[in-house]
Amino acid sequence: MKVCKFGGSSLANAAQLNKVIDIVLADPARRIVVVSAPGKRHSGDTKVTDLLIELAKTACKGENTDRQAGAVVERYAEIAQKLDLGEEIVREIQMDLMERVAKVNELEPAEFMDLMKAAGEDNNAKLVAVAFQARGRKARYASPRETGMVLMGEFGDATLDPDSYARLSRAFSNFEGIVVYPGFFGYTKEGKVATFPRGGSDITGSILAAAVCADVYENFTDVDSVYPVDPRIVPEVKEGIPTMTYREMRELAYAGFGVFNDDAVIPAVRARIPINIRNTNHPSEPGTMIQQSRRVIPGTVVGIASADDFCNIIVEKYLMNRQVGFGRRLLQVLENEGIGYEHMPSGVDSQCVVVKGQYLPKEKEHRIIQALRRELEPDYVAIERDITILMIVGEGMCYTAGMFAKACLALASAGISMSMVNQGSSEVSFMIAIRRQDRDTAVRALYKAFFG
Repeated sequence: MKVCKFGGSSLANAAQLNKVIDIVLADPARRIVVVSAPGKRHSGDTKVTDLLIELAKTACKGENTDRQAGAVVERYAEIAQKLDLGEEIVREIQMDLMERVAKVNELEPAEFMDLMKAAGEDNNAKLVAVAFQARGRKARYASPRETGMVLMGEFGDATLDPDSYARLSRAFSNFEGIVVYPGFFGYTKEGKVATFPRGGSDITGSILAAAVCADVYENFTDVDSVYPVDPRIVPEVKEGIPTMTYREMRELAYAGFGVFNDDAVIPAVRARIPINIRNTNHPSEPGTMIQQSRRVIPGTVVGIASADDFCNIIVEKYLMNRQVGFGRRLLQVLENEGIGYEHMPSGVDSQCVVVKGQYLPKEKEHRIIQALRRELEPDYVAIERDITILMIVGEGMCYTAGMFAKACLALASAGISMSMVNQGSSEVSFMIAIRRQDRDTAVRALYKAFFG
């Protein structure tokens, strides 16, 4: 069995949906189809999810929503009309949208926003199921509620209740034919709609692949494969990565590889399900296979990634290393503010804590500095912003001396200074922190050094 997920660009219009149906029907093993909401039809278009967010905001203001709701329904109606699916599915979608909008005064704003955003995937799954049926295939829409996709945590940033795997496994054991499943959302134990972080359809697909013990999780998008570097920064990159390991993908996804949401890797990794990145528009291309292990060539890297908007909290104190519990007390200050850390390199008298900028807004900065001064009595404390993290990733690096030196020489030759370095214990990657304005130059220099 294969679980295949199709992103918004793969479902943006009727022509794209026809490609999706052809791909699924070409392989009888493709029995579970996870769908996103329709994406952009062209560069100036708006995604259905963004239309739904606008609709939700208008409803929360108490204003008339006819125009915004009409724009959403029209996107589905256009697809249904061109595929000759009939009016019933369009009326069903319109009614569903009206029922959701009517709950604006019954729910908290975050709950209502999740309810509205989920309408994109939910209604698209219903439409796609009808499209398969119109081709004479046995297909059905499956609801996250009826199959047991239970989420917990905050609305808009929910996580899966681990008990859901057993429920999902039981539910899918009774299905026949093709099952079309909406991505991005589930239900809380109280029966309220909750969504994963944006891009969460990837997470849904990975969860279902793990739940049913799929042979492969195929993730169809709009690129032929995962590239070793961002083509927007290095346009000359042409060849993709044929095979990579789970660890390599996780490291690259963390540092901004946009092909895959890093949270989506986790369920498949734990279940050891191979992940195949494919292109809906070029289905004959093999794509990139992500799996437990691969043949490794010593001295090679698989990819170079960069991620912006990091902050560096710097604390210096003479004889810091002799103070037992210094690091614990530093992290306690951050914990009290609800902030987790990404990296924590240190010197004998200095400690750096790297955090994501989104978790350290300006209003918290002064409060954190004052708390660190009270708790640690440091000689110096400061927060640096606009830090970019570079990740050089590859299983082959640990077998060859001088890989880090090669990166340092490339950056030095490009006139770029490093503010911090860190290497994981697995030696599958190392991290370099630089100034935001040097990012593109740095990525190009590293690509030239490692890929020639």
